[in-house]
Amino acid sequence: MTTYYSYPVLVGAIQLEIVGAKVDGRPLPYSMISRTDRNVALSEVEREHWSEAVLEVKVALPVGELDAGPWSAVKCVALLSEGQTNGRVSRILNREADGSWIGSVPLSRSFFRGRPGLTAAVVATVDGVVGRIIGSADRPWTVDIEARMPGRQSELLIVENDFRSGPHEWLRPFKDAPWIVETTGDMPTVHLNTSFEGVMELLAGPATAPEKAARGMLAAQIAGDAWAAMFHAAVSGLDTDEDGSPQLPGGWRESVLRLMLPDMLPGLSLSDALFEVHSRRSSGHGWAELQSVIHYAASRRSHLAKNLTTSVRTLDRLSEGAGR
Repeated sequence: MTTYYSYPVLVGAIQLEIVGAKVDGRPLPYSMISRTDRNVALSEVEREHWSEAVLEVKVALPVGELDAGPWSAVKCVALLSEGQTNGRVSRILNREADGSWIGSVPLSRSFFRGRPGLTAAVVATVDGVVGRIIGSADRPWTVDIEARMPGRQSELLIVENDFRSGPHEWLRPFKDAPWIVETTGDMPTVHLNTSFEGVMELLAGPATAPEKAARGMLAAQIAGDAWAAMFHAAVSGLDTDEDGSPQLPGGWRESVLRLMLPDMLPGLSLSDALFEVHSRRSSGHGWAELQSVIHYAASRRSHLAKNLTTSVRTLDRLSEGAGR
């Protein structure tokens, strides 16, 4: 969805970064801040209870364009919001000598529950009108309150079942499948087929170097299937507003879309990418061509290329060792 303005706005990129975070005054390890996934994982593992997190924010604006533009009283505002709770916090950032804007955004544990999003907006007086938005961050961040590690924005349940003779009759038609992904419930679930020879032995227990390489490939394949299935579930049945624009769903579906859409359509904002996918799916035009992009984004999320490279190198070293 493209937004049109009746007044001048910024054309240059607006880059939002989270450069640090604290939980109840204690610095969060930087490993829990993923710039790749644009996610902050606030862990409950190290501290069972915490009250407030503080996000240290830095925004880079197109300085030359900003200073030369037809606006005044420019301010940069960080916005933290969540659809699940309708929670919203905004903070005005301070401009530094180098042209960047920095500040802190508090996140109260009692105010937010799920996965709030963080973005930035630039407001100014334009044509005598105060508080007009003249730009917003190209790529927002997600704050995962319940995640253990960055990138785990969507809970994924993994269960083991005997598809052939187990108690769940609905799984029996899939008896020849090593796993299936279920996305109909509140939490996506990967069902591993314990009756499929070799799957459970490869995924669990001690392993030799070749088996570890194969295990990594298998785990990446399962994760890739899960990401693709979750994406298709997330874009089905999207709610729309009064002008027909699709709205982000809540829960894990929102997290999946926030993660995969930038990889699928990197030149578009999140709202524009969601509109493009929804339009193609609804009309059918271009939907088939989008499947390869969906699988590409799913493979990135599952680190398939990295696991494949590791497996090939492991097998090459073993082959060289055997040939000596």
